[in-house]
Amino acid sequence: MARALELGELGRGYVSPNPMVGCVIVHGDKIIGEGFHQKCGGPHAEVNAINRVKEKDLLKDSTMYVTLEPCSHFGKTPPCADLIARNKLHRVVIATKDPNPEVNGNGIKILKQAGIEVIEGVLEKRSVELNRRFNTFHRRQRPYIILKWAQTGDGFLAREDFASKWISNKYSRQMVHKWRTEEDAVLVGKNTLKYDNPSLTARDWKGNNPVRIALDPNLEVRSSDLNLLDGTARTLIFNYLQDKAGKSAEYIKVDPDKTILQICDELCQRNIQSVIVEGGSLTISRFIESDLWDEARVFESEVRFEKGIPAPKLQMNPSGIKSVLNDQLYYYENGNH
Repeated sequence: MARALELGELGRGYVSPNPMVGCVIVHGDKIIGEGFHQKCGGPHAEVNAINRVKEKDLLKDSTMYVTLEPCSHFGKTPPCADLIARNKLHRVVIATKDPNPEVNGNGIKILKQAGIEVIEGVLEKRSVELNRRFNTFHRRQRPYIILKWAQTGDGFLAREDFASKWISNKYSRQMVHKWRTEEDAVLVGKNTLKYDNPSLTARDWKGNNPVRIALDPNLEVRSSDLNLLDGTARTLIFNYLQDKAGKSAEYIKVDPDKTILQICDELCQRNIQSVIVEGGSLTISRFIESDLWDEARVFESEVRFEKGIPAPKLQMNPSGIKSVLNDQLYYYENGNH
């Protein structure tokens, strides 16, 4: 199962809105097939593993280890549970059930009805951790939310004129581009849009660009020079004024009193399962105050501004600390969830 989890991790950034899944098939004490879900719309991990088995007659005496309950419904591909049943595997070991209501125990039921022995809960915590975005989406009906910012050694997010380039070092910034390839979307507020004019793409790392999201309540930032309107990635603009499908962005109207909740609802409806909130201080603080966040990643540099825009505050100790050259990266987890 540990090997299956390693394989599942290889799908990060490529399979959403599907879960990351790895699969290993063992005959006796030998692995005879393994695979992982590589791309949304492509074959699932179980299919890839079975296809790798050269002598199919060995399957009836083999054990399959899979990190998530095999699917039982027709999506972009046929049900994996039916495929396993047809191949008459002897035993299937599952790390955890699938929280998707379309599955949620039905895959296990199909396997048992086919006379296959099913064992559940092996390395379950690691499997849940691997797919915490997928699990949050289906169990809480909202995206998994990551807060990210860089602050100076004296606790500022930007100078008084909102200028913030560059607080963190180039390796920290490249790490952020890697993170963007791993999540469905990235979100910023009006001031970040206005003063930084970010592209919010993954220019410095190989992978998919996230959906770009901005919160511009009164649609004040209308410049045609905005990088977010360059058409290189899908873009959503949340505001208080209008719903409109534009050429370079979709405009979505939200209630000023329920902004953060409605953003989460709208993203959920669009099957966006994870989002990095990258700024600015006011926008990040609104997510914190709403208790709508799951983890935070905070870079702290040696740079000092003496005065400026204060960084958001988390009233807790970090769960981990990592050095990125002369920057310190602090990890936080929302224990309320």
